[in-house]
Amino acid sequence: MAARSAALKLDWTKVTTSLGLRGQTVASLQAFKKRNDDARRKVQQLSELPTEVDFAQYRAVLKNQAVVDEIERRFKAFKPAVYDVSRQIKAIEAFEVEALRNAEATKERVDLELKDLEKTLKNIEEARPFEELTVDEVAAAEPSIDEKTAKLVSKGRWSVPGYKEKFGDLSIL
Repeated sequence: MAARSAALKLDWTKVTTSLGLRGQTVASLQAFKKRNDDARRKVQQLSELPTEVDFAQYRAVLKNQAVVDEIERRFKAFKPAVYDVSRQIKAIEAFEVEALRNAEATKERVDLELKDLEKTLKNIEEARPFEELTVDEVAAAEPSIDEKTAKLVSKGRWSVPGYKEKFGDLSIL
């Protein structure tokens, strides 16, 4: 079962760095890794413990031999319960597959967003200062400016509301 564990195959540092995960997601992944490591360590410790009971030692130490005989008889008759965990294992494996699929989809979305942000950043870095732009270039970048200007002119308004308050009166006396 340990060979099939996805947790053993993961490079935990790469998961968080390559996907650019932060905050609660990283904390949850680290908590899962810790629980997984603790469980694996506990299984290893328990598998190293002796499983044989030395009834002869108890007979030598205890006066009541009937108690030791009864415990030995029950111990030999004991059969541990066997549970079919295949359903749970299948559910866990399906969850792992879905989690990996979701992680890949998230990675793709993040990569696309990063490309878009890099493109936007490049445009910002390469853009000319606003003061150097012509009216035609601004209008081409934002066509709604021409539409709003045409509406104001058609209504007989020759000034933009709030312009004087913001930039002062620039008219020549």
